[in-house]
Amino acid sequence: METDHKKKQSISKSKQYLVILLGILLFGGCLWFFSTYYEGEKPVLKLSETVDTIGREKIIDITATDKKRGLRKILVTISQNEKEHTLYSKDYPTRGIKEKTFRIEVNPKSMKLHDGEARINISAVDYSLRKNNTTLNIRVIIDTIPPHIYLLSSAHNINPGGSCIAIYNVSEEVVRSGVNVGDDFFPGYPIKLADKSCYIAYLALPLDAKRGSVSIGVVARDKAGNESLKILPRYIRNKKFRTDIINLTDSFLEQKMPEFQQMDNNLRAATPLETFQYINAQTRQDNFMTIQSICEKSVQKQLWQGHFLRMKKAATTAQFGDRRDYCYKGKTVSKSIHMGIDLASTRHSPVEASNSGVVVFTGYLGIYGDTIIIDHGFGLFSLYAHLGMIKVKEGQTVTKGELIGHTDTSGLAGGDHLHFSILVGGKFVNPQEWWDPHWIKDNVESKLAAVASSR
Repeated sequence: METDHKKKQSISKSKQYLVILLGILLFGGCLWFFSTYYEGEKPVLKLSETVDTIGREKIIDITATDKKRGLRKILVTISQNEKEHTLYSKDYPTRGIKEKTFRIEVNPKSMKLHDGEARINISAVDYSLRKNNTTLNIRVIIDTIPPHIYLLSSAHNINPGGSCIAIYNVSEEVVRSGVNVGDDFFPGYPIKLADKSCYIAYLALPLDAKRGSVSIGVVARDKAGNESLKILPRYIRNKKFRTDIINLTDSFLEQKMPEFQQMDNNLRAATPLETFQYINAQTRQDNFMTIQSICEKSVQKQLWQGHFLRMKKAATTAQFGDRRDYCYKGKTVSKSIHMGIDLASTRHSPVEASNSGVVVFTGYLGIYGDTIIIDHGFGLFSLYAHLGMIKVKEGQTVTKGELIGHTDTSGLAGGDHLHFSILVGGKFVNPQEWWDPHWIKDNVESKLAAVASSR
């Protein structure tokens, strides 16, 4: 009897354990079912950019994400005056789409939307039993009218390889404005003349520019992306540049090329002549790209005053724009265009800041050797190359005539001298213009005074 009783107790306990186990499994199954199929996590919507204005056309990239049950439906509409237009609609018949990036195009004219307020509605629904829904309701302003450009300056007389300034105003707030010279863009900077706000742009003309060969125009873009263009009246003078033949000697190549070979493993096995050809072409281009990058940001005010200083008691040994043919043993082996003026005096001559500004670069720069670049504001820079001793640091403010270094033979220099350049918006221009007080007066100071007095 006792044995049967123990057996019954054992069976009863087993049933209890089984019931508990089944309960746990059932609870776990329900928990899994509800957490998986009845989960409450909503889809996530993300725009590639903040959208508050729409111009004549607007492209918007949108990403919808649901990491659990996946996306069921996406709908994007735009409405104005109780009229709704569908911009995007997509149903996903099967689960598994966890993320979707799509692009919508808003063209107000084709949808007969007028300038003013509108609403963009973006919604995403997931595959949960709850059909979790996320909705973004975005207020936007339709603006299809481009900004109007008012040209304030006149007498834009420009030399090939030379500089010019343009002064203008716009009818509304803009996110980008400046002057296009062919494919080159020169940004406009906000200024005040006679307590009135306007913009000034320093621009440069390519060396090979001729009358009618290059388009020049003021451009402006507003927040909605609308752009305007106003052709700049100008007179391009004729100018010829010299051709200079430079004979390369073995002594020069053997003296200078090992410096460059030491810095570039790819040149270790090259001959001195092959090294020169590479340095004069590829390294020169690389250095120019570096200089352009340095000149991308400029102080948004004029730091310079009066004409720029020329190095004292120095002879000009090479002009701006010289077209150089490098010859070796009677054969032309390389070419370049000289984008500055070479000035030679005694060895290790003092070099002064040509005008006031902020030092934005000091260091070794390929063919230019030890170099200093000074920002004079509004995209105007000066460059001092082939130095042997640098007396200033990046970020330092310098005054006109302040000692900044000494001449030497660093870089691709064949002798002790200063290579001096002026850059406008990252483009090399003729320094002789900026050395000339009369040019400064006629092309900068008089223009600013004329605009100020007319307002």
